Amino acid sequence: DCPGKEGVGGKKRNLALLRSKLYIGERRRTEPVVESTTTAGDHGTLRRSQSDRTEYSQKLQEKMAPQAGPSTSATSPQEDEEQVSRRLMARRVKIIAELMQTEKDYISDLDLCIKEVIQPLRNKQIARFDVDGLFSNIELVHQVSAKLLSLLEEATTDVEPPMQIIGEVFLQIKGPLEDTYKIYCYRHDDAHTMLESYEKDEELKQHLRDCVQSLK
Repeated sequence: DCPGKEGVGGKKRNLALLRSKLYIGERRRTEPVVESTTTAGDHGTLRRSQSDRTEYSQKLQEKMAPQAGPSTSATSPQEDEEQVSRRLMARRVKIIAELMQTEKDYISDLDLCIKEVIQPLRNKQIARFDVDGLFSNIELVHQVSAKLLSLLEEATTDVEPPMQIIGEVFLQIKGPLEDTYKIYCYRHDDAHTMLESYEKDEELKQHLRDCVQSLK
Protein backbone atom coordinates (compact mmCIF):
# COMPACT_ATOMS: atom_id res chain seq x y z
CA ASP A 1 0.00 0.00 0.00
CA CYS A 2 2.94 2.37 0.29
CA PRO A 3 3.82 4.44 -2.76
CA GLY A 4 7.32 3.01 -3.02
CA LYS A 5 6.12 -0.58 -3.16
CA GLU A 6 3.44 0.31 -5.75
CA GLY A 7 6.17 1.94 -7.89
CA VAL A 8 8.31 -1.18 -7.84
CA GLY A 9 5.34 -3.45 -8.61
CA GLY A 10 4.29 -1.18 -11.45
CA LYS A 11 7.75 -1.29 -12.98
CA LYS A 12 7.72 -5.09 -12.86
CA ARG A 13 4.30 -5.22 -14.55
CA ASN A 14 5.42 -2.75 -17.22
CA LEU A 15 8.60 -4.81 -17.90
CA ALA A 16 6.57 -8.01 -18.27
CA LEU A 17 4.17 -6.27 -20.67
CA LEU A 18 7.10 -4.92 -22.71
CA ARG A 19 8.64 -8.36 -23.05
CA SER A 20 5.29 -9.75 -24.20
CA LYS A 21 4.96 -7.06 -26.87
CA LEU A 22 8.54 -7.65 -28.07
CA TYR A 23 7.88 -11.38 -28.38
CA ILE A 24 4.67 -10.81 -30.36
CA GLY A 25 6.42 -8.30 -32.60
CA GLU A 26 9.26 -10.73 -33.25
CA ARG A 27 6.80 -13.43 -34.23
CA ARG A 28 5.05 -11.07 -36.62
CA ARG A 29 8.35 -10.28 -38.33
CA THR A 30 9.47 -13.88 -38.70
CA GLU A 31 6.26 -15.79 -39.35
CA PRO A 32 5.55 -14.42 -42.85
CA VAL A 33 9.05 -15.36 -44.08
CA VAL A 34 8.78 -18.90 -42.80
CA GLU A 35 5.10 -19.70 -43.24
CA SER A 36 3.47 -17.37 -45.75
CA THR A 37 3.82 -18.07 -49.44
CA THR A 38 1.77 -15.14 -50.63
CA THR A 39 3.32 -12.26 -48.68
CA ALA A 40 4.46 -9.44 -50.96
CA GLY A 41 7.11 -6.83 -50.39
CA ASP A 42 10.37 -7.55 -48.65
CA HIS A 43 9.41 -11.08 -47.60
CA GLY A 44 8.69 -12.06 -51.23
CA THR A 45 12.01 -10.58 -52.29
CA LEU A 46 13.80 -12.65 -49.69
CA ARG A 47 12.12 -15.83 -50.93
CA ARG A 48 13.13 -15.09 -54.55
CA SER A 49 16.70 -14.46 -53.46
CA GLN A 50 16.92 -17.85 -51.76
CA SER A 51 15.38 -19.50 -54.83
CA ASP A 52 17.87 -17.75 -57.13
CA ARG A 53 20.79 -18.94 -55.05
CA THR A 54 19.49 -22.50 -55.16
CA GLU A 55 19.05 -22.37 -58.94
CA TYR A 56 22.51 -20.86 -59.44
CA SER A 57 24.06 -23.58 -57.31
CA GLN A 58 22.34 -26.25 -59.37
CA LYS A 59 23.52 -24.71 -62.64
CA LEU A 60 27.05 -24.42 -61.34
CA GLN A 61 27.07 -28.08 -60.37
CA GLU A 62 25.81 -28.99 -63.82
CA LYS A 63 28.62 -27.02 -65.46
CA MET A 64 31.25 -28.60 -63.26
CA ALA A 65 29.91 -32.11 -63.84
CA PRO A 66 31.00 -34.13 -66.96
CA GLN A 67 28.89 -33.26 -69.96
CA ALA A 68 26.34 -35.82 -70.97
CA GLY A 69 25.03 -36.64 -74.41
CA PRO A 70 27.00 -36.58 -77.70
CA SER A 71 30.05 -34.83 -76.22
CA THR A 72 30.55 -37.70 -73.78
CA SER A 73 30.58 -40.29 -76.53
CA ALA A 74 33.04 -38.18 -78.54
CA THR A 75 35.63 -38.46 -75.78
CA SER A 76 34.95 -42.00 -74.65
CA PRO A 77 38.01 -44.07 -73.69
CA GLN A 78 37.44 -46.40 -76.62
CA GLU A 79 37.50 -43.58 -79.18
CA ASP A 80 40.52 -42.02 -77.47
CA GLU A 81 42.38 -45.30 -77.91
CA GLU A 82 41.35 -45.45 -81.56
CA GLN A 83 42.63 -41.92 -82.17
CA VAL A 84 45.96 -42.74 -80.53
CA SER A 85 46.19 -45.93 -82.57
CA ARG A 86 45.52 -44.07 -85.83
CA ARG A 87 48.07 -41.40 -84.96
CA LEU A 88 50.74 -43.99 -84.16
CA MET A 89 49.99 -45.92 -87.34
CA ALA A 90 50.27 -42.75 -89.45
CA ARG A 91 53.61 -42.01 -87.80
CA ARG A 92 54.81 -45.55 -88.48
CA VAL A 93 53.87 -45.24 -92.16
CA LYS A 94 55.90 -42.02 -92.44
CA ILE A 95 58.92 -43.61 -90.78
CA ILE A 96 58.83 -46.59 -93.14
CA ALA A 97 58.49 -44.27 -96.15
CA GLU A 98 61.45 -42.19 -94.96
CA LEU A 99 63.50 -45.34 -94.39
CA MET A 100 62.87 -46.54 -97.92
CA GLN A 101 63.56 -43.13 -99.47
CA THR A 102 66.84 -42.87 -97.57
CA GLU A 103 67.85 -46.30 -98.83
CA LYS A 104 66.99 -45.30 -102.40
CA ASP A 105 69.10 -42.14 -102.13
CA TYR A 106 71.99 -44.12 -100.65
CA ILE A 107 71.88 -46.65 -103.48
CA SER A 108 71.76 -43.82 -106.02
CA ASP A 109 74.93 -42.33 -104.51
CA LEU A 110 76.63 -45.72 -104.60
CA ASP A 111 75.64 -46.10 -108.26
CA LEU A 112 77.25 -42.78 -109.11
CA CYS A 113 80.38 -43.64 -107.17
CA ILE A 114 80.80 -46.97 -108.94
CA LYS A 115 80.00 -45.68 -112.45
CA GLU A 116 81.71 -42.28 -112.34
CA VAL A 117 84.69 -42.96 -110.06
CA ILE A 118 85.59 -46.60 -109.51
CA GLN A 119 85.11 -47.93 -113.02
CA PRO A 120 86.91 -45.02 -114.77
CA LEU A 121 89.86 -45.34 -112.38
CA ARG A 122 90.03 -49.07 -113.06
CA ASN A 123 89.92 -48.48 -116.79
CA LYS A 124 92.88 -46.13 -116.54
CA GLN A 125 94.93 -48.89 -114.90
CA ILE A 126 97.14 -46.52 -112.97
CA ALA A 127 100.01 -48.53 -111.50
CA ARG A 128 100.31 -46.53 -108.27
CA PHE A 129 96.57 -46.33 -107.70
CA ASP A 130 95.01 -49.15 -105.64
CA VAL A 131 91.34 -48.79 -106.54
CA ASP A 132 90.17 -51.81 -104.54
CA GLY A 133 92.19 -50.71 -101.51
CA LEU A 134 90.74 -47.20 -101.68
CA PHE A 135 87.11 -48.20 -102.12
CA SER A 136 87.21 -51.48 -100.23
CA ASN A 137 84.13 -53.66 -100.81
CA ILE A 138 81.82 -50.78 -101.71
CA GLU A 139 80.37 -52.73 -104.62
CA LEU A 140 79.28 -55.45 -102.22
CA VAL A 141 77.79 -52.74 -100.00
CA HIS A 142 75.78 -51.64 -103.04
CA GLN A 143 74.53 -55.18 -103.61
CA VAL A 144 73.39 -55.79 -100.03
CA SER A 145 71.77 -52.35 -99.88
CA ALA A 146 69.85 -53.07 -103.07
CA LYS A 147 68.72 -56.37 -101.57
CA LEU A 148 67.53 -54.59 -98.43
CA LEU A 149 65.53 -52.09 -100.49
CA SER A 150 64.01 -54.91 -102.52
CA LEU A 151 62.86 -56.70 -99.36
CA LEU A 152 61.42 -53.47 -97.94
CA GLU A 153 59.45 -52.85 -101.13
CA GLU A 154 58.19 -56.41 -101.10
CA ALA A 155 57.02 -56.01 -97.49
CA THR A 156 55.15 -52.76 -98.15
CA THR A 157 53.84 -52.85 -101.73
CA ASP A 158 50.10 -53.59 -101.85
CA VAL A 159 50.16 -54.39 -98.13
CA GLU A 160 47.95 -52.56 -95.62
CA PRO A 161 50.00 -50.56 -93.07
CA PRO A 162 49.01 -52.73 -90.06
CA MET A 163 50.24 -55.80 -91.96
CA GLN A 164 53.63 -54.38 -92.97
CA ILE A 165 56.16 -56.39 -90.98
CA ILE A 166 59.42 -54.45 -91.32
CA GLY A 167 61.33 -56.09 -88.49
CA GLU A 168 61.32 -59.41 -90.32
CA VAL A 169 63.14 -57.77 -93.24
CA PHE A 170 66.07 -56.72 -91.06
CA LEU A 171 66.19 -60.09 -89.34
CA GLN A 172 66.25 -61.79 -92.72
CA ILE A 173 69.17 -59.71 -94.03
CA LYS A 174 70.98 -59.34 -90.70
CA GLY A 175 73.78 -61.78 -91.62
CA PRO A 176 74.73 -60.26 -95.02
CA LEU A 177 74.56 -56.73 -93.60
CA GLU A 178 76.85 -57.60 -90.71
CA ASP A 179 79.38 -59.48 -92.87
CA THR A 180 79.51 -56.72 -95.49
CA TYR A 181 79.85 -53.71 -93.21
CA LYS A 182 82.29 -55.53 -90.94
CA ILE A 183 84.76 -55.60 -93.83
CA TYR A 184 83.99 -52.04 -94.94
CA CYS A 185 84.46 -50.60 -91.44
CA TYR A 186 87.61 -52.63 -90.82
CA ARG A 187 89.26 -51.21 -93.96
CA HIS A 188 87.95 -47.67 -93.58
CA ASP A 189 90.93 -46.18 -91.72
CA ASP A 190 93.43 -47.69 -94.18
CA ALA A 191 91.42 -46.32 -97.11
CA HIS A 192 91.41 -42.86 -95.54
CA THR A 193 95.18 -42.96 -95.07
CA MET A 194 95.59 -44.10 -98.66
CA LEU A 195 93.46 -41.21 -99.93
CA GLU A 196 95.56 -38.68 -98.02
CA SER A 197 98.73 -40.03 -99.64
CA TYR A 198 97.16 -39.87 -103.12
CA GLU A 199 96.18 -36.25 -102.60
CA LYS A 200 99.84 -35.39 -102.05
CA ASP A 201 100.70 -36.79 -105.49
CA GLU A 202 99.71 -34.24 -108.15
CA GLU A 203 99.23 -36.82 -110.92
CA LEU A 204 97.00 -39.09 -108.79
CA LYS A 205 95.23 -36.08 -107.34
CA GLN A 206 94.33 -34.94 -110.84
CA HIS A 207 92.69 -38.30 -111.56
CA LEU A 208 90.56 -37.88 -108.46
CA ARG A 209 89.63 -34.35 -109.52
CA ASP A 210 88.47 -35.63 -112.88
CA CYS A 211 86.21 -38.13 -111.17
CA VAL A 212 84.76 -35.47 -108.86
CA GLN A 213 84.13 -33.20 -111.82
CA SER A 214 82.32 -36.02 -113.58
CA LEU A 215 80.12 -36.50 -110.52
CA LYS A 216 79.23 -32.82 -110.48
